[in-house]
Amino acid sequence: MQLEQTLRKRLENRDILLMTHIVLGYPSFEANREVIRQMVENGVDCIEMQIPFSEPMADGPVILKANQDSLAAGTTVAQCMEFAEEMSALYDIPFLFMTYYNIIFKYGEEPFFAKAKEAGIQGLIVPDLPIEMGEEFYAQARKTGVTPIQLFAPTSTTSRMAQLTDHAEGFVYCIARRGVTGKKSEFDTDFNEYLDRCRAATDLPLAVGFGIQSREDIQTLTGKAEIAVIGSATIRLVDSDGTEAVGPFIRSLR
Repeated sequence: MQLEQTLRKRLENRDILLMTHIVLGYPSFEANREVIRQMVENGVDCIEMQIPFSEPMADGPVILKANQDSLAAGTTVAQCMEFAEEMSALYDIPFLFMTYYNIIFKYGEEPFFAKAKEAGIQGLIVPDLPIEMGEEFYAQARKTGVTPIQLFAPTSTTSRMAQLTDHAEGFVYCIARRGVTGKKSEFDTDFNEYLDRCRAATDLPLAVGFGIQSREDIQTLTGKAEIAVIGSATIRLVDSDGTEAVGPFIRSLR
C-alpha cells in the first residue's frame, strides 16, 4: 500500500505524474547518478530502474542495446542493489526495479525481495512472469511489502484484466500498444477504448508507457491516466546530447 499512497499523495498537486526509466549501468553508474539527479530536480515523481538482462523481450532496440552494453561493461545485480540503496537514501521519491524473471530466479526469490526491500525499492515490474507461475513471487512480495506491478496490454481480455487485478497493487502499467518499447504510440479511438477497459478493470492508478515521447503525448494522457511513463526517449537523449540534456527535456514535458 505504501507505493499507492505515495503516488496518490503526489497526485494532489499534479494533473498527471511522470515516471521515467533508466537502465542501470548504462552508459555508466556515474551517468545514472547525474540523470537521476536531473530527473528528480525537474519534477519526476517515480523512477523505474532496469536491472539489465541479456534478452529483454519487451524492450525495443534502444533499451535492448542499453541492456547489452551495460552487461558488456560488467554490471552485476549486486551493483544494482547497492546503487538503488544509494539513490533511495538521497531522493524522496519511489524507486522501482524492472527486470526479467530469470534474474530473480537465479538470485533466489526470497533473497532478491529481501535485498530489494533493504535497498529501499518500493515496487517491482517483471513483464515475463505470468501470474499463474508466480506463487512464491507474490508470497515474497506480501512478506516484504515490495509492490508487484501488473501490466495490461491492448490484447488483454476483460477476463484477463480481472485476473491480473486480483494480484495488482500500487498501480497498473498499461502498455500503450502492441509490440516493444520505443516506437511512438498513436492515441486514437482504439487506444481510448482500451484505456476505458483498463479503467473499468481496476481502481488503482493507471500508468501508460511504451512510446510516450513528448509534452503533447502527456497532455493527451492527462485526465485519462494518472502516470505517464517516459523510457526510450531519455535514453536516446543521453546517447545523442549527453546527461546534461535530461533536465531541460523533463522540464519541457510539464
